Amino acid sequence: MADIKDPENTILMELKGGTVTIELLPDVAPDHAARMKELARAGAYDNVCFHRVIEGFMAQTGDVAHGNMEKDFNLRRAGTGGSDLPDLKAEFSKLPHDRGTLGAARSQNPNSANSQFFINFKDNHFLNGQYTVYGRVIEGMDHVDAITRGEPPANPDRMISVKVAADVAG
Repeated sequence: MADIKDPENTILMELKGGTVTIELLPDVAPDHAARMKELARAGAYDNVCFHRVIEGFMAQTGDVAHGNMEKDFNLRRAGTGGSDLPDLKAEFSKLPHDRGTLGAARSQNPNSANSQFFINFKDNHFLNGQYTVYGRVIEGMDHVDAITRGEPPANPDRMISVKVAADVAG
């Protein structure tokens, strides 16, 4: 079990292989950390597919509008939407895009992040200063490494559930 220092800022993401524990970084990117907790608490990330998974790069998910594999799912539209909440302003920092970090996915506009995010498979320092880093995997990276590859994958994996650790009993 991961050493969870701050349950209010820790995400438990259930994948097919097991639990991925993510430490959010509210001191670095408070708005992005708050958004992930808000969507997790609403159940918005549950059953959302990984629609863009590139070997040696990253796994992207979080399209709560079109990516829910249990609700009006259309793989061709997955990755084109966000939530009903307003877009977030970029919260760039000096934190590098290292293996296991969470980055906010966005369009060309730096202030267009909403609900989508990616987890880096390796150090991707060419992204530094261009995408907001707001969390890091502290346990379960092997489950992230096992996500089915593709753009989009023919049979995508999903986030079975995403919860804030403070809300989980035990």
